[in-house]
Amino acid sequence: MEHPRQERDRSGANFCRSALPANRGLYYDGGWHEAKSRRHIAVESPGTGESLGEIADGDVADIAAVVASAKRGFGLWRDVHPLERAALLRKVAEIVRENARELAAIDAIDCGNPFTAMINDAAMASSQLDFFAGLVTEMKGHSVPMGPGAINFSIREPLGVIAKIIPFNHPFMFSAGKIAAPLAAGNSVIVKPPEQAPLSTLRLAELIDGLLPAGVFNIATGGREAGVALAAHRDIAMLSLIGSVATGRAVMRAAADGIRPVLLELGGKNALIAFADADPSVVAEAVIAGMNFAWCGQSCGSTSRAFIHAAIYDTVLEHLHRGCAAIHPGLPTEPETKMGAIVSRSQFERILAMIQTGHKDGARLLIGGGRSTDPVLANGFFVDPTVFVDVTPEMRIAREEIFGPVLSVLRWDDEAAMVGAVNALDYGLTCSIWTNDLAAAHRTASAVEAGYVWVNEVARHFPGTPFGGYKQSGIGREECLEELISYTQEKNIHIRLPQPNAGLIPA
Repeated sequence: MEHPRQERDRSGANFCRSALPANRGLYYDGGWHEAKSRRHIAVESPGTGESLGEIADGDVADIAAVVASAKRGFGLWRDVHPLERAALLRKVAEIVRENARELAAIDAIDCGNPFTAMINDAAMASSQLDFFAGLVTEMKGHSVPMGPGAINFSIREPLGVIAKIIPFNHPFMFSAGKIAAPLAAGNSVIVKPPEQAPLSTLRLAELIDGLLPAGVFNIATGGREAGVALAAHRDIAMLSLIGSVATGRAVMRAAADGIRPVLLELGGKNALIAFADADPSVVAEAVIAGMNFAWCGQSCGSTSRAFIHAAIYDTVLEHLHRGCAAIHPGLPTEPETKMGAIVSRSQFERILAMIQTGHKDGARLLIGGGRSTDPVLANGFFVDPTVFVDVTPEMRIAREEIFGPVLSVLRWDDEAAMVGAVNALDYGLTCSIWTNDLAAAHRTASAVEAGYVWVNEVARHFPGTPFGGYKQSGIGREECLEELISYTQEKNIHIRLPQPNAGLIPA
């Protein structure tokens, strides 16, 4: 299961193809393994439709082997001194930084995101590894006063084997960055990469092979069967998922059978709210930035509902049209590309179907509305930036997560009604508020039901700040100390001190 490497250049499709991993099997016990079933999954480039080879399609037997490896790895890793674990994580971070261009190239050709933008993904992953390496001494317990005859204190211990189910929109950033907290806490990790874009995760294993003890870092490739088997395995101590609400529900059901904790970062139909005093040109720039058009709106945090006050609505639309008209999809492997491809045919067809739903429900199309007409892109899955205006809250495009480059713009003039519409959905991940009125900003930030709120900012994450959702957008917080603590369990220890000429200390 090897993939031939071509002579390297420093840009374009040849460089991206040359960076692809040679190994395509499951990675566990510190080595590569063919699927026991000998089944494979074909991998295609969403930008061109070309074959990128195959990966192993793990089944229940494969998952059992991967989990057994991780269980053995946990027995070794939990006893490694925390500062030594931190030093090894920093080495992983350095390897990621040194190979950022190649890793970005793999994601560009495999998941369809632009090469240049994916270099930043690699940088963010290395930053997460460094960040959590620096927190290993913060996994602290506490003591409870017991008087002179006893000592009572708590310690934090790792949970065991952590399963990480990774989505297709930022495959490398999530595969490398999201192992940082559980590994820092002393757990072993199994990563299930997305079947649509698994190759950068496999390349990560090639790059760090031999650095960590065998079984500490493992990769379970495969489709739905592998995911179900992983979630159901009794030796998985905790399940972590970034994905859809439907998948989150399935993971929670599987976890419930074993009374296991979960960390879920799920979908969003996030709002951007602009008040009458906001600068229309700045609001339009924020609306565009919040949609994450670079990766075609395939982001849980994208602000795909823009609530614009009636006083600035028309002016914002003028700026928005000009801004979106300057954004064009391109081949993800080219350095100059600013907007990439949809990850798969099924996702591509779903987005186009939702665009037709917008027309049917009476929304007015401002720009876009279909697949790219650029002949260079004819073999890939490309959708132009699409903006519907005069959208009303009951329309499907304003209620359902499309996970594509489709923005709904809604007009408002009554604040209470607007906040009600923002909060009417079961999602609650992010929200962006634009105003120069400090009172309005505080009032709205408190009123919206979302876990991550920006004021006069959008789409940015900050190290150490807790990222996660309300309602069905998830459970738990990431990118912060709380994430590290979530991969531990607290143990209380009570020690009765021997006292001369005294009996047992009363309870």
